[in-house]
Amino acid sequence: MLQVILSSITKPEELAALYKYKFAPKSDAQLRLNQTLAKDEAKKRCYEFLNMTSRSFAAVIMELDDELRDAICLFYLVLRGLDTIEDDMTLDLDRKVELLRSFHEVIYKEGWTFNENGPNEKDRELLVHFDVVINEFNRLKPEFRQVIANITDLMGNGMADYAVGEHRQNTAIATIKDFDLYCHYVAGLVGHGLSDLFAASGLESSELAEDKALSNSMGLFLQKTNIIRDYREDLDEGRQFWPQEIWGKYVTNFSDFTKPEYEVQARQCINDMVLNVLNDVPKVLTYLSKLRNQSVFNFCAIPQVMAIATLSLVFNNLDVYQRNIKIRKGEAVHLIMESTSMDNVISIFRRYVFDISRRNDPKDPKFMEISMSISRVSTGIE
Repeated sequence: MLQVILSSITKPEELAALYKYKFAPKSDAQLRLNQTLAKDEAKKRCYEFLNMTSRSFAAVIMELDDELRDAICLFYLVLRGLDTIEDDMTLDLDRKVELLRSFHEVIYKEGWTFNENGPNEKDRELLVHFDVVINEFNRLKPEFRQVIANITDLMGNGMADYAVGEHRQNTAIATIKDFDLYCHYVAGLVGHGLSDLFAASGLESSELAEDKALSNSMGLFLQKTNIIRDYREDLDEGRQFWPQEIWGKYVTNFSDFTKPEYEVQARQCINDMVLNVLNDVPKVLTYLSKLRNQSVFNFCAIPQVMAIATLSLVFNNLDVYQRNIKIRKGEAVHLIMESTSMDNVISIFRRYVFDISRRNDPKDPKFMEISMSISRVSTGIE
């Protein structure tokens, strides 16, 4: 905790947010959830798995209205199980593909568990006890189950296609089009599913769910930003998600960016990747502007403001190639507490887009394109 405070020592707004967050009373949603979990051991286990796999995402899920909260908790755990299979490089390829293509059926099979993940796969415990998730999934109302199974089917088959080499060149994603398609499968479809769940709950309109392009952009903006940030972690694990159509303009081998002699190329490439992501910002803001339920708005807005802050952090930042970098915890808490209205979200995006603009180097070959993209974003914000 001391290190967290020290990292925000020159940011009084972050220190104030940390203090307020630390000592804030539990919300009504948290109190209701605690009462429910005290009487339902099986559901309690699912929320324990949710906290185990992603504490940050768990926090925003637990603030949702009750019925939708449980559906999205199960949606997240099902997709986390699927993702754990896809990420595991120790699994036999044929076995992995079989599981990915059938996972939408697995989630209906009471008693199903899986213990074939490698010992170091971080979320293997979720699959070892996946029967708990399946039991809770089968308690959801049919409309929610149908959405979750449908997205799991589409995502699992998309992941399987990539695993067997479609849309890839050897171990790399080849083109920007393939990059967009991969991000659609692993994140854009999550946006589709969330919008469908919002509509099925009655908290948001069916028109929002029908606009798949907007929902897709919500997922792509998050996924692409994380892919840029996770360069070093993915490289060390033998994964490669940056499209060769971009990085191949700067180096011969993807790992060259870690070498001092390629510093100029490394800086230019990461800015080129950020340029690709900036194009999704206008649709993200349009989507958020259409939300009418406060808990849904908070749930959607918080990850997006975290993403624009992270995008600003990675821009022109060579540390990405050496270690996994993250925004300060104080900054994250401040963003969480700010993201309660569309006006506040626009202000946050304006702040970080300006920061990217301020550091846009006229010597960068993509300077003009980045400037034009920032101009389009700024116009949408105004």
